[in-house]
Amino acid sequence: MKKHASYIMGLLGCLILAVLLAPTGAAHLPMGEDGMMFFPIAGLIVNRESLSAIFVNLNTSFNKVFSAVESMWPQIAMKVPSTSGANDYKWLSQFPKMQRWVGDKKLKSLEGFKYVVENEDFEATVEVKRNDIEDDNLGIYGTQAQGAGESAAQFPDELVFEAVNGVFTNVCFDGQFFCDTDHPVKNPATGLPESVSNKGVAVLSAATQAAAIASIGAAATAMGSFKDNEGRPLNVTPNVLLVGVALRDMANTLYTADRLEDGKVNLYKGLYKPVVSPRMTSSTAWMLLDTTKVIKPFVYQERKAPVFVQQTDPQSDDVFNRGTYKFGAEARAASGYGFWQLGWASTGLGA
Repeated sequence: MKKHASYIMGLLGCLILAVLLAPTGAAHLPMGEDGMMFFPIAGLIVNRESLSAIFVNLNTSFNKVFSAVESMWPQIAMKVPSTSGANDYKWLSQFPKMQRWVGDKKLKSLEGFKYVVENEDFEATVEVKRNDIEDDNLGIYGTQAQGAGESAAQFPDELVFEAVNGVFTNVCFDGQFFCDTDHPVKNPATGLPESVSNKGVAVLSAATQAAAIASIGAAATAMGSFKDNEGRPLNVTPNVLLVGVALRDMANTLYTADRLEDGKVNLYKGLYKPVVSPRMTSSTAWMLLDTTKVIKPFVYQERKAPVFVQQTDPQSDDVFNRGTYKFGAEARAASGYGFWQLGWASTGLGA
């Protein structure tokens, strides 16, 4: 009994001494979530204050990288805000142009097309182990927060280039594939639809002037010939050559070279700015785009921009059962197509 009493008195003496020596008294001692004071042995104390500080730092790391990443999608796509689960783009089927006002105004009615782009949910989540917090082993999570910020910033690019890679297989507002051989356009003389193509098979080439004319020249000529249902030119003026990395050098040659490989003048120097993306899955396909208009060839539809999210409640089931907290990014968005007349694509297969 004397040994126990001596032991207890010793602990009490240490406690009193610690309180007396502390610069701010008992308030200086760490306290648990139950309000009781305790002495840390090593590492971090896991409480609401320390968790808040940790996840504020992770959020800062996320946002710093997120704001620094340069995106490619604004060069070829338009951003369309969304306020519901989906957007209907059937209005693309009839967009009125200015015309002489003689008599009553001529109203444009929507065609019987329905082009709905539904928003989808996206996430990227990282688990933070409570043991790592207690052991002050948090360096890797800062790197993961930066990676999540980078991924969130590139997320619109991924969506838009899903649409790019699907131009031959995904439908647009007129019910045809975005790049197809039979888009229906009304002939004003007959009132009947005729097929118009914005798809080819030519290999992109700078080998000879004739080959360049047959590839990029033919695409530009076709786009410049597009008309509306009243037979008026749409004034499509392509300015971007979109390619994958395999065609990067060819695109740059067509844009910068004075002469082509056969020694003849490069008729397309400075006309079509190369946009090169490793997200293009085809090594042969290429696209000529007009991005000078208000409406762009592709659509990035945003319901909820990528945001940093966290789960830090110490009383949550994940913490109790698995000893883990969570952070990451969430977004809600989709991609689709604008006017097909603003894009022309070739499979690049030559047949």
